[in-house]
Amino acid sequence: MPTANRSPLAPRIARTVLGLAFFVFGLNGFLHFLPQPPLPGPAGELLGAMVGSKYLMALVKGTEVVAGLLLILGRYVPLALTILAPVIVNIVAFHLFLAPAGLAVPFVITAIELYLAWSYRDVFAPMLRADARPHADALPAARTPQAI
Repeated sequence: MPTANRSPLAPRIARTVLGLAFFVFGLNGFLHFLPQPPLPGPAGELLGAMVGSKYLMALVKGTEVVAGLLLILGRYVPLALTILAPVIVNIVAFHLFLAPAGLAVPFVITAIELYLAWSYRDVFAPMLRADARPHADALPAARTPQAI
């Protein structure tokens, strides 16, 4: 049996847990199968504005569903992690500044995201180069007197 397609167990578990969290809570944004008590004050006002915008909550929850599904399936994992990074930053900021009582779960989600980013660091390394250049095939052909 070839082992080239087998990933180590810990990243696979972390990927599945993170994927399930975003898939389930993303779907809950559409289907409302998990009860959510109303949040008081600015936290409730922000969520109300997001829902009232008619697109923002659907965009965020749709992103969570798609990225969560990619993680569960183990397909395009670095892309899913990249897409979820700003969502996670906003979840942490929301809880840090507006609803600190629920901060434990966002910290766990952040830890899993960072662990997976570290696990896939070879894929992310080229993206983090300060002197990145476009691929030679993407550059237009040089105009020389012979080409004119």
